Amino acid sequence: MAKVVVPVATGFEEIEAVCIIDVLRRGGVEVLIASVGKELSVKGANGIVIGCDLHVSGVSAEMIDMIVLPGGWGGTNMLAQDVNVQSLLRAMDAKGKLIGAICAAPYALYKAGVLKQAYTCYPSVEEQIEGSAYLGESSAVVESGNVITSRGPATAICFALAIVRKLCGEESYLAVKGGLLADYCG
Repeated sequence: MAKVVVPVATGFEEIEAVCIIDVLRRGGVEVLIASVGKELSVKGANGIVIGCDLHVSGVSAEMIDMIVLPGGWGGTNMLAQDVNVQSLLRAMDAKGKLIGAICAAPYALYKAGVLKQAYTCYPSVEEQIEGSAYLGESSAVVESGNVITSRGPATAICFALAIVRKLCGEESYLAVKGGLLADYCG
């Protein structure tokens, strides 16, 4: 069974985090929710509190198959500044393991030096990222090397389904996609 960590920091985008966690678990992925702060409960941008399984400092690249970052500017800025998250992103990339980010979170990948040539993100976030090819509205989900990115809350289901496809295969992807009635996802 594939294992994914979703780090959450104060100000994270709730739709994205919960969607990623839910869809991946439906696909049979073990998901660990990791707090970036001192507490195991983290408040999102819209006041929803999520309980975490562990602190991100307790996660290593050896114990997971993928790291997926939800957006939200407040949370993203913390992900971009947190030594543990940045170190984990670089370790995952060095091992060629999968990395995902949605909405503003590709900025945290950029700060870690792991964002690949092609990516997408929430419109205007690309202004903070130099030297990569922002694909804008051309695709809800962009895969470049070992990195998968997506645009924002409305694309979260398609993003999570793309991760299910990558980690669990076509059969699981189609089963989860069908159960969600997500025919609009490619």
